Amino acid sequence: MTRIGTPLSPTATRVMLLGCGELGKEVIIALQRLGVEVIGVDRYENAPGQQVAHRFHVIDMTDAKALRAVIEKEQPHVIVPEIEAIATDELARIEADGLATVVPVARATQLTMNREGIRRLAAEALGLATSKYAFAESLTELQTSIDNGIGYPCIVKPVMSSSGKGQSTINGPDDVQTAWDYAKTGGRVDQGRIIVEEMIKFDYEITLLTVRARNATGDIETQFCDPVGHIQVKGDYVESWQPQPMSDVAIKKARHIAEAVTSNLGGLGLFGVELFIKGDEVWFSEVSPRPHDTGMVTMITQMQNEFELHARAILGLPVNTALRTPGASAVIYGGMDAQGIAFDHIDKALAVPQTDIRLFGKPESFTRRRMGVALAYGDEIEDCRQRAKQAAACVETIPPAAS
Repeated sequence: MTRIGTPLSPTATRVMLLGCGELGKEVIIALQRLGVEVIGVDRYENAPGQQVAHRFHVIDMTDAKALRAVIEKEQPHVIVPEIEAIATDELARIEADGLATVVPVARATQLTMNREGIRRLAAEALGLATSKYAFAESLTELQTSIDNGIGYPCIVKPVMSSSGKGQSTINGPDDVQTAWDYAKTGGRVDQGRIIVEEMIKFDYEITLLTVRARNATGDIETQFCDPVGHIQVKGDYVESWQPQPMSDVAIKKARHIAEAVTSNLGGLGLFGVELFIKGDEVWFSEVSPRPHDTGMVTMITQMQNEFELHARAILGLPVNTALRTPGASAVIYGGMDAQGIAFDHIDKALAVPQTDIRLFGKPESFTRRRMGVALAYGDEIEDCRQRAKQAAACVETIPPAAS
């Protein structure tokens, strides 16, 4: 697709976002800058992306009938899944029926929504290095898997979840029941299965933003952004920086793994490939067929940020993954459970040199819900990290009654 029409007219190029969180919001903005008509869909009203879309719908996206109905009504040319909680089998049928192009392809959304599918693809079909893992449908199976080779410490996650929901670390036998119970309640879609993984003693972890886009001759080409280093707590990102220093050998292995996985998944768009690094050794962890939360740092570091790369790639346009400057990001949390909170001391945050702030506009806050992000740029990564965290710490959340 290289021709783009006029929004809200018969010639419009229509793209539907399934999921309108902070990542989807930035994709919508990037698409609209290219003249695309965007429809936002989410499970709740006034999600961040819905606030900037041309129009929006509120449905349960795991309901296959509701999903097909909204797609038939809007007749988008392209469907962009932004979250995991979607009726992916119905997306595959919609793609097969020729109703729309699913980004990157429906099969990719099916495999990556389920940790079992993507792990088996990487380790068993492609032969890539991963941690030891097993799947369990009961507490007994979980304990047996640990005893038969996974060992302690280990990590337990639902096969379907995001942002660390349902993930915990098991340090010994006393933690198994608690981890099982948490994983069972933390999945976005209850599949009755969890994955248990050995804990690799890595030096650091990265997200390798990998783009499948058409080049000047129209051929699909794989390109890579500089590696994004990050820190996660219970599977949820709290800060990231770019570039993460790596050996040439490790970078080559990381790119090989990322290209192998994304080429197998196919289609066009940006993928967030998570990898563990120890010296020159690299292990595959997970992949998201969409912009990644750790990649928000690219809003200040790259010539084209991850959202612009995704938008351009899915439209069939050339991309530029070049780094403009080193930088870092730090999360701003809600700090409370409340509707319609306010944010104070933004002026103090922006007074920190070479920083910027993004507030997502989520209508409801939770104590550990990501409500914004602070960004910093400069010559030295550690300095950028310090200033991003300083700016984030300046922002104070205020309950509605006090604002």
